[in-house]
Amino acid sequence: MINLQQDSEGFIRMKRHFPATATVTVTFSDGSQEEFSGRRLNELYDDALAVFRAQNQLDAKGFSRGPQKKVQTSIEFVPVRPRMGQ
Repeated sequence: MINLQQDSEGFIRMKRHFPATATVTVTFSDGSQEEFSGRRLNELYDDALAVFRAQNQLDAKGFSRGPQKKVQTSIEFVPVRPRMGQ
């Protein structure tokens, strides 16, 4: 079982996808807990990554088609809140 802790800003640290069948317990900043399936957290990660790429004008693969410079192409923090696991 995997346990993640929400930070005070409402994010969990998630650098990669979890196995779809994994059960992940998220402990929220108010002390409550909720179980998420790996598949649901992966969906939340993908949604957060899509928002990040859109805000930074990156294409679907995370590449900048503008002038060449170093660009961050991935995320590490995913926003969560209670009752998102359903």
